[in-house]
Amino acid sequence: MRGTLIFSGSSCPELTDKICHNLGMARAEAELTQFSNGETSVRILTSVREKDVFVVQSGSPKINDTIMELLIMISACKGGSANKITAVLPYFPYSRQSKKKSHRGAITARMLANLLGVAGVKHVITVDLHASQMQGFFKCPVDNLHAEPLIARWIRRNVPRWQEAVVVSKNAGGTKRVTSLADALKLNFGMVTTDKKRGPGPSMSNSMIAYTNFDGLERPPMIDPLSNQVRTNSSGPENGAPATQDPRSAADPQGSPRRVNGTHPRASANPKPSQRRSQTTLSQSSVIDEEDEADGLEYNDQRVHEVTHARLFQGHIVPDDFPSPALSAADASVAEDDPMTMSHASSFFAPQHHALGGSGEAASSDEEEDILKDPKVEHTITLVGDVRERTVFIVDDMIDKPGSWIAAAETVVKRGRADKVYCIATHGVFGGDCLAQMQACDCIDTIVVTNSYPIPEDKARNASKLVTLDLSYLLAESIRRNHYGESMSPLFQHLMD
Repeated sequence: MRGTLIFSGSSCPELTDKICHNLGMARAEAELTQFSNGETSVRILTSVREKDVFVVQSGSPKINDTIMELLIMISACKGGSANKITAVLPYFPYSRQSKKKSHRGAITARMLANLLGVAGVKHVITVDLHASQMQGFFKCPVDNLHAEPLIARWIRRNVPRWQEAVVVSKNAGGTKRVTSLADALKLNFGMVTTDKKRGPGPSMSNSMIAYTNFDGLERPPMIDPLSNQVRTNSSGPENGAPATQDPRSAADPQGSPRRVNGTHPRASANPKPSQRRSQTTLSQSSVIDEEDEADGLEYNDQRVHEVTHARLFQGHIVPDDFPSPALSAADASVAEDDPMTMSHASSFFAPQHHALGGSGEAASSDEEEDILKDPKVEHTITLVGDVRERTVFIVDDMIDKPGSWIAAAETVVKRGRADKVYCIATHGVFGGDCLAQMQACDCIDTIVVTNSYPIPEDKARNASKLVTLDLSYLLAESIRRNHYGESMSPLFQHLMD
């Protein structure tokens, strides 16, 4: 392309070379060095005057050096009288810090957007922002490309019987991304959620609900949720009468009232005067409801057969008879010096980490990964969806820590009886030994990511389950369309094979 220069930062030279190869041009030369004290030095080795400049730089393990290098390259091109500077960021750094974690936190992603604008960026091209609303941080146009069409095409070409698969989100915050891929492939979808507040001990319903008779009137018998017995409100401290069970009523194992001999437990053969007075004030709709209740049907609570629960301890699924830890997750969520710690309702009123808004998935993902490994805390993990004897695609925007991925994979395999599990994400960050742990997990069959984030060769060499998709064509086409002023809409469309 005439009048166009493409520079590469130190984080992704291989990806930049592939982009230039797809465009039929060579990478522009620049000298990137560091002084002995760690300062970054950039020298542009070609003329950029009145040229359309694209600087390709992604995240890397040395993220702060990468950002400074990008800003200095942009400033150098601006000082060299470049006509337009576009930052191509396959993985946008600090994208997980797009909102405050606390009242004294910083929105670092917005600060980085401001720095890019001050450096001289006139356009930004990126792929799958962690939060799409981050586009509002910029004062210049932003093209947030999606890797979903590329992933969907790979699934159709490489996954056997993909038409019977199920797309699963490993947390509630990723459901929108999962449903989008499921709609594109016309598949069913499910969700895995981790309950951080469930554990042994009394619940809100058991500790805060009192059966009290305030007006002295007779009340219909109710079912005690603790003993599964019918109790009347007339019995109390005033009269000391013991609770008696109506011989015409009973409770099923779930504690729901049911009829015995066709009679509803709340029906009374000889209503008292107070009951007769209240019955005369019933509306016609209430009378119809009473008639419907007398049709002889049995009432019970049926659990949805597509909802599966499991116990999660130290990031792994454990049997139901596994001994419980010393603390429940509800106890761990309250500070030790909290005056409400002794209250059964303290977990309900305790402030959350994401109290400033949002779902909390982006802000507390690291904390959630850490607490999954806590030997004193037990979680309840829930699978919503039928995955029995099917292939499962667990989808998210990035893979950084392995805890939630392994927990979701074990849930769909050990409890959901899934056949195969594919962990799919756009950005393969793989912090620490994440890739090694996912490689060692027997419940994970394949790990699919793109080359938006550089993966060290030593890690990739030992990961036989890893599949890396190439984003170079998508980025090259976006650069070409940006240079010629063409529409980006075709890049978001799914192309059928």
